Amino acid sequence: MFDGQTAETLARMQFAFTVSFHIIFPAFSIGLASYLAVLNAQWLRTGDETYYTLFEYWKKIFAVAFGMGVVSGIVMSYQFGTNWSVFSDKTGPVLGPLMAYEVLSAFFLEAGFLGIMLFGRARVGDRLHMFATAMVAFGTLMSATWILSVNSWMQTPAGYSINEVGQFVPEDWWQIVFNPSFPYRLVHMVLAAFLTTALVVGGVGALHLLRDKTDAAARRIFSMAMWMLVLVAPMQIFAGDMHGLNTLEHQPAKVMAMEGHYDSHPEGAPLILFGLPNAETKSIDYAIQIPKLSSLILKHDLNAPLAGLDTIPDADEPPVAIVFWSFRVMVGLGFAMAGLGLWSLWWRLRGRLHDSRWLHRASIVMGPMGFVAVLAGWITTEVGRQPFTVYGLLRTSDSLAPVSAPAVAASLTAFVIVYFFIFGAGTFYILRMMNKAPATRNLGLRDGPVRAAGITPAQQVDRDITDDPTPQGN
Repeated sequence: MFDGQTAETLARMQFAFTVSFHIIFPAFSIGLASYLAVLNAQWLRTGDETYYTLFEYWKKIFAVAFGMGVVSGIVMSYQFGTNWSVFSDKTGPVLGPLMAYEVLSAFFLEAGFLGIMLFGRARVGDRLHMFATAMVAFGTLMSATWILSVNSWMQTPAGYSINEVGQFVPEDWWQIVFNPSFPYRLVHMVLAAFLTTALVVGGVGALHLLRDKTDAAARRIFSMAMWMLVLVAPMQIFAGDMHGLNTLEHQPAKVMAMEGHYDSHPEGAPLILFGLPNAETKSIDYAIQIPKLSSLILKHDLNAPLAGLDTIPDADEPPVAIVFWSFRVMVGLGFAMAGLGLWSLWWRLRGRLHDSRWLHRASIVMGPMGFVAVLAGWITTEVGRQPFTVYGLLRTSDSLAPVSAPAVAASLTAFVIVYFFIFGAGTFYILRMMNKAPATRNLGLRDGPVRAAGITPAQQVDRDITDDPTPQGN
């Protein structure tokens, strides 16, 4: 299957494959954890049983998605030692502590309170249960913070020096953690997670509204999701623009590839909407473009000069075609999300949000598009950084472990088979749960923890959710 590929190419394919599977689960669980905290808080504040019903519905889905995110993330860390040991050796003094902080301060927080959130309401009471739910949500955001700090440092390294054996060593941890691209990338990613969750939640609500538009839980789901789109999609477009300006400052070659600017434009650069990048002629064939608009967007001046890839050595150019198209997919879906939000606002103002069947159908179609946009954005970021792992300082070719192509090909083949089987089954299970109405008592997931043989049976209080749908201690 992978005949003729080098070890470097195969190792990059393997990491790209595993991270693509992994990122979709945190992108969903980050937003869903915050959504669960809102639902729980609203139930405690208002006493409205619809919020409690929705909390119980989505917490089971969150549990499965969270578990798959953890499992898929563990695999990636092993690749740092197998395929990318040189990278790990050179960047370990900087990136190692950051990843350890993520585990100690974020993942332990999530894992420590997750059990209470899922199973502990009757034991600890509503207020402590609410605190645990908030801590799970906070933990997911903290986890994103540390991981984005790690990746952002690779994009815009700062606060380091290089020792006598070629390792990056820390000089200023504040500069390392809060490196130049970190604030922009963190905001962009967290907003993307919220939009991804809103689209999934909205799609599920729309599905059940098409079946029964009087379903109170489905109406609440859909309304909340559409409000999120209305509020967050414009924020994301603004945050993406700010992130793009930051990228232009620190990673100009990436922006050149995103814009398709093979040539420099001394008197204003066009915005190329579509076209076919041609690596041989270094041009965009059949380009559809708007004159000088790229200069206006990036420099706020129609006649501002913009440099092109002709100013970058060929060996330092990123793969233009991949970055060019992934960027357009991300931006196009971002505007589609904003459009869906505005469409829903139109029907809401007319008092018919839950009656528009075409809006509901469009919401179902857009349900998975948040994941596509996240993947497209990640591809833009990571492929646009090439040919470096640490931008401008450490090449990808110099980061590879001394591994053979056949060995990497064998492990990549195994990953493809196992991932599609395990995560395909997990995704199918989540979709099956979402297919059931929110008021369904049992989505197929146990309402209590599984106990090992020999453990003393739980007290009767453990049966509060299974046998009695009325919340305890309210």
